[in-house]
Amino acid sequence: MCSSDLALVINEKGEAVGFGRGGPGNWESIGLDGLTCVLQESVYHALQMAGISPRQISGAGMGLAGYDWPSQRQMILGAIQPLGLDCPLEIVNDSTLGIFAGASAGWGVSVVSGTGCNCRGRGKDMKSEGRMVGGGSHWSGEYAGGGDLVARAMQAVTFEWNQRGPATALSPAFLKLSGAQSLFELVEGVYVGRYEFDARYVFKVFEIAAQGDPQALSVLRWAGRELGEMACGVIRQLGLEKEPVEVVLIGSLYNGHPLMTEFLQETVRAIAPLAQFVRFEHPPVIGAALLGLEQVLGAQAYCLREMVVATTRKIIVE
Repeated sequence: MCSSDLALVINEKGEAVGFGRGGPGNWESIGLDGLTCVLQESVYHALQMAGISPRQISGAGMGLAGYDWPSQRQMILGAIQPLGLDCPLEIVNDSTLGIFAGASAGWGVSVVSGTGCNCRGRGKDMKSEGRMVGGGSHWSGEYAGGGDLVARAMQAVTFEWNQRGPATALSPAFLKLSGAQSLFELVEGVYVGRYEFDARYVFKVFEIAAQGDPQALSVLRWAGRELGEMACGVIRQLGLEKEPVEVVLIGSLYNGHPLMTEFLQETVRAIAPLAQFVRFEHPPVIGAALLGLEQVLGAQAYCLREMVVATTRKIIVE
């Protein structure tokens, strides 16, 4: 039904009949009261469009940013309680929604690579969970979000400056983006906080890689392997090495250069040769709606996935 700032109502046929939007929904940024307000706003608009009341909802699912550990469950449920949903309800971390929305039977692995990265999994029993820390980055060894990609590329630039490595086309590209006049000025500026990286640098790495620069290509190989290793960890946790597990790829970085995805796939298939890869670019709220439908229909909910996808696209456009 809900994914942070979006709410979707579907009927028993899998048809989307109500849609609503609220503000950013990570409780770590806006607080629990803020989360309640965001959910009330998005759910209110979705129910209004559908022409029903909260008590007419038969099952609800929510994917919430910032819901990371079981110890947070009761606290988050407390923030949801004012919505007045008198039905079976399941909540998950928002990165899990890709599994419900993108995997054909509601189980598999999702690998997120956008501003940050994350990886979650769900077993064939529809209950067991596999996961990474999520958001740990350097201290947990989870890499290949946008910031990690730029940091790795900047390492190549720094290695050119201190002659630990070869010259790279990343260096003049980063000089131009930053406005620095020399590599010395760039390295110093990054160190003292004069220059900050943004999304332009991420996609510049992809652009330079497309031109064949060896160092940029090496960055993408590294990123693909790191993402693949996270997926491998989750696959091992769930015992899916011999299964045709669907690995759902979510996030803007998969649009950058095919080499990153190729290395991810190669890494995963080394331990799970039957793995299948799904690039999912639909609204994550579809996964929340299917999770809600699962509370009513069980695994049969995923037979309606294509209907949910098609009608959601239509209702959001309209």
